[in-house]
Amino acid sequence: MSYTEDYYELKSVFNPGIKEIRIPRSAIRIINEDFTSEIDPENFLRKDDFAITENITFSYPVFVPEDEKSNKVILLLHGLNERNWQKYLVWAYRLSAITGSYVILFPISFHINRSPLTWVNPRLMQDVVKERNRSFTDVRMSSFANIALSNRLTEEPMRFFNSGYQTAFDIVKLLNQIKQGRHGLIPEGSSVNIFAYSIGAFLSEILMLGNPDGLFSGTKLFMFCGGSVFSSMYGTSKYIMDSAAYKRIHSFYMDDFEEEIKRKNPFSDFLKSTQIGIAFRAMIDLARFRQFREGMFSRLRDQIRSIALRNDTVIPADGIVNTLSPAGSGRSEPVEIWDFPYNYSHENPFPLIDGPEKHFVDRCFEKMILRAGLFLA
Repeated sequence: MSYTEDYYELKSVFNPGIKEIRIPRSAIRIINEDFTSEIDPENFLRKDDFAITENITFSYPVFVPEDEKSNKVILLLHGLNERNWQKYLVWAYRLSAITGSYVILFPISFHINRSPLTWVNPRLMQDVVKERNRSFTDVRMSSFANIALSNRLTEEPMRFFNSGYQTAFDIVKLLNQIKQGRHGLIPEGSSVNIFAYSIGAFLSEILMLGNPDGLFSGTKLFMFCGGSVFSSMYGTSKYIMDSAAYKRIHSFYMDDFEEEIKRKNPFSDFLKSTQIGIAFRAMIDLARFRQFREGMFSRLRDQIRSIALRNDTVIPADGIVNTLSPAGSGRSEPVEIWDFPYNYSHENPFPLIDGPEKHFVDRCFEKMILRAGLFLA
């Protein structure tokens, strides 16, 4: 079946409230596994965030391969401000089919089903959009789809770090469960590779550079539409965040963040003294901790690949190349720059099209997912 056909079929059968989902005409199944985040919320979250129980206890889908004795796992990480799994179901399904791996779709903190349903209710959010437009008269790209994230980041830009911090250590817990044989589905000691898109790529790079508990020493990372430092990303989009929120977090992390962590706070020691803390700081801008970042990427060169898209304006190809292939680094390049023969965007690289262009979309998806599968197999 084609990408388009698989997309609609998986969308029709997927239900996060059902424990086991059978995929028609396939031996691959989907199991929704429960998870509880163990990050100490009182030292970590604002009181209003602590009250969002969906972010603490939630489920995540696992695509179970035909061979349930498989000792291969792919962790699939999504983009910023995603509110459901629809786009990624076919990505996970095909990766499982190509590689024979378990594929885990793991939600970033306060995203997908880790956020309240009210955040994606157009009727409720439209009034909030109108209020924001009154407060920020020059705001661009404000929409009901991005209003929750835009308001939250404008109010407290540290939420960008907090969300990544919580997700990183949720993933550490998950991988330790797999390593120690405490996962309900996946065989003990299975190897874990990563497929990461957009901001998921940024998080994955920090995990690879920081290597908490030595869990990522042998991990392969395949990135799509991602891989640059924070300063080379441009998040203004009606699907991600509005211009006021982007301006706020860009200013905070480029101008204020390093001064902020000089003060005593719950994260200052972590950011200054741990390898993963240094990794986060090194991924903010090319000028920060350059020697550490470039040295680590050089050592990880055979474990990392990225496909950038020529017309991507959110995470442009040049920023990915400059991050992963600094001038004079030599050897084979880990970044390929592709272009697709149809109208696409960072947020929607494989649009659902009726008409002859559908075949171009199907073929481009097949090319991308096969390249990823061969690298991660």
